[in-house]
Order: sequence, then structure tokens, then C-alpha cells
Amino acid sequence: MAEEDDKRLKKRKKKRLIGADRRRRLLRLKCCVQNYDWGVLGCNSQVARMFLLNSGSYSADPDECYAEFWIGTHKSGPSFVFFGRDYNAAAIGSKPLSLKDWITVDPGAVLGDKVARKWGGDLPFLFKVLSVEKALSIQAHPDKELARALHEAQPSIYKDDNHKPEMALALTGFEALCGFISSKELKGVLSSVPEIVELVQGADAEKFSHDSEQNGKEKVKSLFESIFGQIMSSNKAMVREAICKLKRRLSLEKKKRQLSTKEQLVLRLEAQYPADVGILAAFFLNYVKLKPGEALYLGPNEPHAYISGECIECMATSDNVVRAGLTSKKRDVQALLSMLNYKQGFPEILQGVSLNEYTRKYAPPFDEFEVDRCILPVAASVSFPSVPGPSLFLLMSGKGTIVTGYSEESTFQEGEVLFVPAYMEVSVTAAATELHMYRAGVNNRFFRDL
Repeated sequence: MAEEDDKRLKKRKKKRLIGADRRRRLLRLKCCVQNYDWGVLGCNSQVARMFLLNSGSYSADPDECYAEFWIGTHKSGPSFVFFGRDYNAAAIGSKPLSLKDWITVDPGAVLGDKVARKWGGDLPFLFKVLSVEKALSIQAHPDKELARALHEAQPSIYKDDNHKPEMALALTGFEALCGFISSKELKGVLSSVPEIVELVQGADAEKFSHDSEQNGKEKVKSLFESIFGQIMSSNKAMVREAICKLKRRLSLEKKKRQLSTKEQLVLRLEAQYPADVGILAAFFLNYVKLKPGEALYLGPNEPHAYISGECIECMATSDNVVRAGLTSKKRDVQALLSMLNYKQGFPEILQGVSLNEYTRKYAPPFDEFEVDRCILPVAASVSFPSVPGPSLFLLMSGKGTIVTGYSEESTFQEGEVLFVPAYMEVSVTAAATELHMYRAGVNNRFFRDL
């Protein structure tokens, strides 16, 4: 009985803390950092800089790799609600109040009714900053059906049951491998990379090299799938020998000719992950170079690997990754091979659609998210209209003033993250320096029938 009374008391405290006037509240968030070995060391990392500014810490560990700055409600790295400049945590008893706790009391009021009906008490998107020094794994993200099956079978590895479409928006020059190359390009690989041909059944390689134009699309796809599968499933000794031969050959040839960009890349990958099959897999994937302000999006079951650079990343709220190369983490090669869509061709690069002279919108074909990039010159202002879903604002640099449609005014400076509930208009004015800001929200296409 005493335990039940205690629960009721905590619930009443929670409601008093959050208050009845929830949809008018602009929230400041304290967010999570992830340290992975592919991240950028110490203070050279944009992730470290954002985390230090956001948390009020004084210095980065020079020996630590800062890889990802997470903003959202995912249980592996939740954000917490803070009130005031002194960053005193809102709390229930001794427990800090997470953004998920805040939302759960009244999801419809905070997220908007349609978002709450679809996704419950979670934000449907996870917002990140990434700093990539060393290549991430060759990987793909499962669709919803496979995500549920993987989570049920191995919950310690696949930590949720959601799919994970995502988008990377470059902050710096950004390199990635994404999607499969065309049949024409694969024919070039099979004619110029003997180390790969040695690992593939001769009949498959020959058919693809000589007959791919005569075969139908399904036959070509089947051959492509077979060749890639044979490479990824080769035993470690054969892979090690093939990569040793490849490295030796390219080291000799670069004395006589300029190596191709893909050849230069695989030598870089070999230096990071010696004898890893992902080095050979790189020949099958498109090599993408983004300029700042360009974006790449990835649907379920698409193979990819980020190589280097820094970016804003947004995705459905999930952390499910199926890996098969360029990693020391658990690999699930057969799961990856079975889930890939084997779609060929260079990926679409988003340039953003202009909303006004300061803001561009990046809207991939997924309901869960879109991202706005806003660069305000000194003293300039921009308005973000009321939308029927939640938003997250991240200030990368500069300082300014933010005013809500309910006449709430606050200063806003680099490293700060704000949660804006549904149906709240906000306007931002830059102070004495240029202001560089990003907004993540539910994709506008989700609300078209409202």
C-alpha cells in the first residue's frame, strides 16, 4: 500500500512539474555523447565541441574518440530536460527528467495528435552530429519486419524493433560508400581487379563480363548478388591473401600511373582495417563525396559505410545496424547478404529546397524526419511557422534570440539544443556574429492529409 501511495505521489509531482500549459513550453536539453573508435580525437572533434558546450564541461579527453552527439528519446542515449541558464535538471525526486518522461505525460499535447497516434510517446526521429576519422563498418539497416525479428532473437545486439532510414547532411567535406555500382562499372572491376576475380566462380565472372548486356535485369541482379555474396563469404585466409596481392600490385602501379580514386580509397581502408573483406567490398559500392550543405539519404536494406568527415545525421528512432566488414564489432554476413536490395546506380544527392534566403529544407522520402539548415547573418531574423509536430533545434555556432508564438523570449547560443512542441511558431534573430543552426522535425509529407 505504501508503495502504491509513493507511486501516486511521484505521478502528481511529475504532473505539477510539467504543468498544464505544456504546449507553450520551450525546453532546453542536455544531450548524450557516444565514444566509438572511428570518431575524431579530443577537441578536434565537432562532436566533442558540441558536447562540451551543451553539458557545460571544460575540456575534452585528448585520448578519447568523440563520434556521435545524440539528441532524442532513444534509450541508448536519451536527452534530458533542463530549466534555466544554470542547467539545473528538472527532476522527479532524485531522478533527472528525460525528454521521453516529459512527452509521455501527454504525448498528444507535445507531439501533436497525429504524431502521438503513429509513434506513441517517442520522438519518431533521432538527431545527431557525427565526427568520422576512420571508416565506419560496411552495413545496412533492416526494414521494420526484419528489425522486429532481429530484436526478438538478439535483443542485446539489436536494441530496438524499429527500422532506421537515415540522412547525412555534410558539415565538412564528407566521404561515404553507398549503394551498388552499375553493371558497366562492375564489368570494369572484373576486368581490372584480378584479386576479386580469383575469389569468384569463374563462370559467374565470365557471364557478367561478357553477357550482362544480353541478360535481363533479373538475371543481371542475380549474377551481381552471387558475385558480391561470394566475396563477402570468402574465408579469411583467402581474403587476406587477395588483399595482400592487391596492396602489392597497387603499390607497384602507383609508381607508374595515377591510381583511380577508388584504388586510392581501398589503400586507405587497408591501412585502417588490414585484411578486412570490406576493402574488397568497396569496389562494389558507389564512392560519394559530399560538399558542405549536400545530403545523402539511405533507405532500409541499402549497403553503405561512412568514410570521413563531419555531418548532421537524422534517422528514424533506432540503433539497429547489421555489419559485414570494416569493423571489429559483431558481423552478421549472411543476414546482411539476405536483406540487401541490390539496387544499382549512383545515389541521389539532396541540395535542399530554399524556404527563404537563409534556410534550406532537406526532405528525404521518409515520414519520420526532415532537416532545415539555416545560416543567419548578423542581426538577420527568420521565422519557423507552427507545424503539427515536434521540432529539435541545434545551434552549431553563433548566438541569438529565440521568440515563440506565445511571447516567450530567450537567448540561444552555440551548443544549445531546444525542443519545440507541436503548434509552436518560433523566430530566431542572430546577434553580433553569424548564426549556424539546424532544425529536425517530422517530414511535412506525413501531415498532408490534415
